[in-house]
Amino acid sequence: MSSKGRLGDLTDREQDQLKMRRDSDTKAAELVKMEKMLQQTKGMFEKKAESSSETKNYEENMEDLEERVRSSRRFRRNSLHHTQMLESEMKTVKVELVGTLDHLQELRNVLRRSQQKAEERKVAMEKLAAGLR
Repeated sequence: MSSKGRLGDLTDREQDQLKMRRDSDTKAAELVKMEKMLQQTKGMFEKKAESSSETKNYEENMEDLEERVRSSRRFRRNSLHHTQMLESEMKTVKVELVGTLDHLQELRNVLRRSQQKAEERKVAMEKLAAGLR
């Protein structure tokens, strides 16, 4: 089965969750890359003790990278939390849907019995009417 075939079988909500998971994985990869860049920048900063303007530039770049890493961590944490909330809501909806389907089946059975009894009454009334003639 192709991946397109499998995606077609997913609900929109499940597709959205899959996309969020993929986005979250992408953000995690970007976070690792930024952390690596941060470590490289720190390493370069420690190795080179050049002019104060360059040092200041390195410090600004390092602070910027650190903020981007913190921001990405926050975003990833929020994305994961949101995904977990959506999955929890989906489980709740699924349980409610099963309950609703069970209730509908019970109502269908009641209706079927009522129709059957009405048909039996109709036949009995026709027999009674025929007997009176």
